[in-house]
Amino acid sequence: MTTSTGVTALDHSIQETNVWLKAIDEQLALENRHQAYNALRAVLHALRDRMPPEVAVKLGAQLPIVVRGFYYEGWHMAATPTRERHIEEFEAHVARELPPQFPVSALAAARAVYEVLWEKLDPGEFEKLMSHLPAPLRNLQG
Repeated sequence: MTTSTGVTALDHSIQETNVWLKAIDEQLALENRHQAYNALRAVLHALRDRMPPEVAVKLGAQLPIVVRGFYYEGWHMAATPTRERHIEEFEAHVARELPPQFPVSALAAARAVYEVLWEKLDPGEFEKLMSHLPAPLRNLQG
């Protein structure tokens, strides 16, 4: 069943969000789309919190409207960027955002979300955004 709001921009954003969630779901072999949503939300929050505010806003502007809404949820701009420089710290940040007993590791979730961002966003813009992160967080390698 297709949900239609009657507002073209919202309907398109819902469709695009579902494409993103399906891609994450398939990469991680999750049980349902809600888990894909949890992974996307957790990783986007960790990225947003690690970037300077003006860069975080540039990332937000590239996201589908629906994704943009939960990307900004709970953001405290004055507390950013966090000082995470190592993959373990970033992984712990993602893990704090995930529900208890999440079926995959925070690092696996981050890799899947990075892959979707790379596929869905303009690669040049994504590279510029990622350049604001320490190398281990850009590459997701220890």
